[in-house]
Amino acid sequence: MVFIVSILIIAAFVLWGMMNPEGLVKQADQFLAFTTSNFGWFYLFVTFGFLIFVVYLAFSKYGQIRLGHDEDEPEFSDLSWFAMLFSAGMGIGLVFWGVAEPLSHYTTPPQGAESQSVESARLAMQYAFFHWGLHPWAIYSVVGVTLAYFQFRKKRSGLISQTLFPLIGERVNGTLGKLIDILAIIATSFGVATSLGLGTLQINGGFQFILGISNHVSVQIVILIVLTLLYLLSATTGLDKGIKLLSNANLILALGLLVCTFILGPTSFLLDTFTLTVGGYLQNLIQMSLRLTPFTQGTWVSNWTLFYWAWWIAWAPFVGMFIARVSKGRTIKEFVLGVLFIPSLFSFVWFSVFGGTGLHEQIMEGIQLSEAVSKDMTAALFTALSHLPFGKMLAMLSLLLIITFFVTSADSATYVLGMFSSNGSLDPSRKIKITWGLTQSAIALVLLLSQGLNALQTASIVTALPFSIIMALMCVSLMRSLREELRKSKKRELEFRRAVERLVTKEAQQTE
Repeated sequence: MVFIVSILIIAAFVLWGMMNPEGLVKQADQFLAFTTSNFGWFYLFVTFGFLIFVVYLAFSKYGQIRLGHDEDEPEFSDLSWFAMLFSAGMGIGLVFWGVAEPLSHYTTPPQGAESQSVESARLAMQYAFFHWGLHPWAIYSVVGVTLAYFQFRKKRSGLISQTLFPLIGERVNGTLGKLIDILAIIATSFGVATSLGLGTLQINGGFQFILGISNHVSVQIVILIVLTLLYLLSATTGLDKGIKLLSNANLILALGLLVCTFILGPTSFLLDTFTLTVGGYLQNLIQMSLRLTPFTQGTWVSNWTLFYWAWWIAWAPFVGMFIARVSKGRTIKEFVLGVLFIPSLFSFVWFSVFGGTGLHEQIMEGIQLSEAVSKDMTAALFTALSHLPFGKMLAMLSLLLIITFFVTSADSATYVLGMFSSNGSLDPSRKIKITWGLTQSAIALVLLLSQGLNALQTASIVTALPFSIIMALMCVSLMRSLREELRKSKKRELEFRRAVERLVTKEAQQTE
């Protein structure tokens, strides 16, 4: 039922986007504006609450509980684990927005700062850290740790609905549970199909900038077909081969591009930028987390922060499920520290290097990168790198990184959709994975041809409001189960101690 209903709803939206993309865009935009304007406060509170919740979990008495049996060991090495969760989480997004977002904020800054000023440059980096740092990874951590706990320790199937068993009992297997799982599949499908289409556009933009290949729909179709074949090939090789090897390659390429740009760019400026921005980010974390503009009625927070929070929540079923799958055997503390802090630190370094390079070229060298960003964001990174020594080679390396991130993200999403539609199976069949892979590419292709990608992206974000409520309930459910487990553990320990005391007393009496 879950699979069929999900496919029918997705097909209905795709047909709408194909036949009347303007109408879908209008309706989706209206609903998104309604949710952000009326529930913006809820998005801010709940996201900040998720951050507080996972940090508490890590350093609480529950931190040593293992996501699996007490004797289980991690399935993947720390490096491979980090590479896989990072590649699935937001790797391609960092490549796309590394230069584009700070320059966008520099031109149109928050908090009423003057455009293209020293203050706007400082705020641009600070908010880039904010949007890509602790908060999104806290969202992923909530879903990931809850799924991993119930799946590997409580032996429930790997579905979102099953994590609510302590709250709603056997209804997780009924209509209510099915609706929750359908919502998760729809959010994942919409988000992945949109990313496939937008990723295709960005790769085409890179080919045009580097190789002069025209930015045309026929080229985009060829790119999408080739990439589909690549990620389907990876998907059929299994988790331990395809995704693991690609994720490790992604990390090596990303580190190579990062180090080369750091060395060839304005190194001292980048170090100063990193230091200043980390300080500003930590100092203003609470203020930024709860910032709205009711007195000025500004739209910057809605256009950026609320949009990002909704987007991360919409992606949480996919990313959370995937990182849960690769985290079996780790303790809750290991999971949270690894998922929350390591990718956030990497994001801070990434934006400092690439965003800092773009701002240096704009401010110190007089290169008008902000104009290039406003015309074509897909070319922002390539344009910034082209002004460095060996810029052509760096641009080609970044294009290769985008392609490998694209394939890994699509492969991971196909695997997760297979799990969702196979009753949470840890090893969905090749047939299911190939079916979802072809379906996602077909959706992306249809919407590319009909100019309906932006509508689908907005529609996927609309699912964030109901899913954020489900995530809040997942936190309550997890805490209830953890408390019950600890209570039973203490009871067993007390009974064992009493039994030992009785045995010792009995032996002492016999000796006397």
